[in-house]
Amino acid sequence: MELIRNRTGLTALAAALLMSSAMPGPATLAEEKPAASASTKSKPGAKAPAPAAQSDVDFSVSIPQVDAVNSTLTEEELTDILTGNLQAHTDQLATLDADSVTVPTISITTNYTTDGETSQATVTLSDLVLQDVSGGVASTISLGSVDMQVDDGEVSFGTISADNFSLAGILGFYGLIERPGQSGMETIYSNFSAEGGTIDAEDMRCTIGATSVAEFRARPLRVSFIEMMAIAQALENDPDDIAPARIAEFARMYADIFTAVESSEILFDGMDCEGTDSTGDLIAISLEGMSMSGMSPGIYPAISIDGLTISAGEEGMATLENFTFKPMDLASTIEALSTLPDDVNEAWFDENWRAFMPAMEGFSIAGLDMDLPDPDDEDNRIRVGIGLFDLTLGAYRNGIPTDIDLVAENLRAELPERFEDEQLQQLRAMGLTSIDFGFRTAASWDEDQNVIDLEEISLAATDLGSMMIAGTVANAGAGLFDSDPDVALYAALSVALKSLNLSLTDEGISDLVFTIAAAQQNTNPASMRLIAAGLAEGALMAQLAALADAPAIASAVSRFIGGKARTLDIAIEARNDPGLSAQDLMEAEENPAALIDKVEISAEAN
Repeated sequence: MELIRNRTGLTALAAALLMSSAMPGPATLAEEKPAASASTKSKPGAKAPAPAAQSDVDFSVSIPQVDAVNSTLTEEELTDILTGNLQAHTDQLATLDADSVTVPTISITTNYTTDGETSQATVTLSDLVLQDVSGGVASTISLGSVDMQVDDGEVSFGTISADNFSLAGILGFYGLIERPGQSGMETIYSNFSAEGGTIDAEDMRCTIGATSVAEFRARPLRVSFIEMMAIAQALENDPDDIAPARIAEFARMYADIFTAVESSEILFDGMDCEGTDSTGDLIAISLEGMSMSGMSPGIYPAISIDGLTISAGEEGMATLENFTFKPMDLASTIEALSTLPDDVNEAWFDENWRAFMPAMEGFSIAGLDMDLPDPDDEDNRIRVGIGLFDLTLGAYRNGIPTDIDLVAENLRAELPERFEDEQLQQLRAMGLTSIDFGFRTAASWDEDQNVIDLEEISLAATDLGSMMIAGTVANAGAGLFDSDPDVALYAALSVALKSLNLSLTDEGISDLVFTIAAAQQNTNPASMRLIAAGLAEGALMAQLAALADAPAIASAVSRFIGGKARTLDIAIEARNDPGLSAQDLMEAEENPAALIDKVEISAEAN
């Protein structure tokens, strides 16, 4: 009987799981080989025969000793599993009972041959111990250390351990055993802990921090991993001639994985690296920590990075307090993959591609500072920073977020001492050596009222001023988010602007503007301001003559420009429902006065 055999068997399965705090990774599946007979089984202390070379990669596994106490699997059978013949013993492994199983040393050697040159990597796993194993679940599992030697470096990790390590759960998850009564989530391991270690390369050394996760749970996949790999291999073998039904089958299996696992929060204590670049200059990279929120079915977890610092001497430095990738709801993606028809074709994808879009909640950046050399001037430095940049998305409709909130605070840039732009030179001469500004765009769609609330579109600069726009867009139906582009276009042309409010605050920007303008006209700023205020008042009186409030509006704008008021609020309200149409706004581009009879306008300056 032919069996698919695993080169590294339980060794790789256990090591991959223990070194990963997310999903237990399957061991690499080799080509089919005959099952080992009793006369060819490996003995404790014997070196397992190296498998046949696969293209330019060759593996060998050495296990000098296996000690099993009161085990339902013999030491010879355990050695056979660890050296590759996993599938011949899956049922026995899933029901394993043992006081303990100890493997002092497992050595895996890999030879890579590329263009006639051979490289070697050796991984040594020390002190693999399973304690109190009952019904395929080990009370504890630990790995004393993991060491890897390669041609140009070495990797060393300390103790890795977990509790309630379920061999049966792992084998069931990948479909390597039948588990008729198990369809829900079960604990695969708990209290996972990895001490961390070091990575030494020719020009870099890194110290890696500890990793921990309280629990990882999973359910059996609906299609075995072996079947999945067989389908994936078939797709890879003939990518230009893939049957639509095979694509649909693989898509449904892929969707199943998204709902098959869950976990508690995963924590990583960070790392520190030091080394040199190609010119011998020092490079240092440090990370205070990283976390991933608990996985849950259909949700891609949030990932947060804290305290990242990159230093490269004169080549620059960057620090980042936090980067967070917010969760993604994959429900729509899973539904689309799960219902992919067997006769799927390109036309189907063209019509349904929006269904695959996940509901991404956004991301945020906090405390980013960079100091870099100026490529155009070796005596200048480019110093910029971001206090906060946060994007929040929600209430998705056909792959489009209907709630959007984008906030940026403390976007900073220093003005170089030498700058070719004359106006920037003038700003620096007036004492403006840096710019610190922010903005916000926030809008949401109310499906019941068929309106879009433009909560805020704003821009603010420290010591200069701010601008904010708010308003309401009416007649905004669900067609705006329709997957049919013609329907969406028609809906977009049907919206109407119901109201618009503009707020301006002058905290010094007009002083800069009139100072620069006065210098260009060889006059003084006060005269320029007086002229501009008068021109604005006269122009508005002419344009708004039909409005009863025209004098008050013109006066408010004139007072703001003239420096007698520091704030200006202008409100525009459409007189008729639903509001100003797209046609009205297009006509206003040519003739603004065309809107006078259609809106109410008020203005106030303080």
